[in-house]
Amino acid sequence: MALSLQNRVLAVLLFALLSFKATSSSHHHHHHHQGLKSLHFSLFQHETINGTGYIIVKGVAGPGVSQTTLPFGTLFAFQDPMTVTANRTSKLVGIAEGTSITSGLDGLTSISIAKITLRLKNHSGSISIVGGTHNIKPSDHPVVGGTGDFLFVQGYVTSSPVNLKGLTVTYKIEFHLYWPPYAAHTSS
Repeated sequence: MALSLQNRVLAVLLFALLSFKATSSSHHHHHHHQGLKSLHFSLFQHETINGTGYIIVKGVAGPGVSQTTLPFGTLFAFQDPMTVTANRTSKLVGIAEGTSITSGLDGLTSISIAKITLRLKNHSGSISIVGGTHNIKPSDHPVVGGTGDFLFVQGYVTSSPVNLKGLTVTYKIEFHLYWPPYAAHTSS
């Protein structure tokens, strides 16, 4: 149920990054392309039903509530930890908070909005994302803003389900971030 936002959120920050192994997801890659500074890395979002994510308004039609579906129109809110590996007990480096509304009658897709606050080794601040999320497939989410070291950042986030069983579901969030030349003096 919280899957749709996870896929979308990290997802706005979250789908076509670099291929990282779960154990090496905390590696950051800096690149400069035609005057654009870029940063590519992966993190893992952990959403626990009725722990870090909650149904605020239950939808009206379609499938029932499960780990992968929510009724059409369901409003879901979350505040999920983000770690460097798929293991929930690995190092905490961020928080994904936001909301999603189930927009597909099949209960598998939703519109998601999220703010991802990060405390990485060389970068700290937040990234805002928005977009459509598919609960059981990878989803790309455009970055629409940022704060701190992510001020003026552009790019996208890909959210992919890793584990959809049990009360806590896990998503791999791949970040593809780019800073325009005029932002060079504001970000490190």
